[in-house]
Amino acid sequence: MLQKKSITIAGHRTSLALETIFWQALSKLAAQENTSIAQLIARIDHERAGAAKKIGLASAVRVWLFAHKLAQPTGL
Repeated sequence: MLQKKSITIAGHRTSLALETIFWQALSKLAAQENTSIAQLIARIDHERAGAAKKIGLASAVRVWLFAHKLAQPTGL
């Protein structure tokens, strides 16, 4: 089930719809990095470049979280 939340990125309000498991993962990572979910999403948005800017932010967040999980020593 999608949950829609409003966040501010680079001074602009936007809404983002993600499944609960992705919001939970963002919350966990933000806490580990001592940052906010909005700041983490802003970093994800900033890091995507070129052709990746053509995909939606929600998709970019999902891909980033998946890649982050794969980069962990335990993998999936």
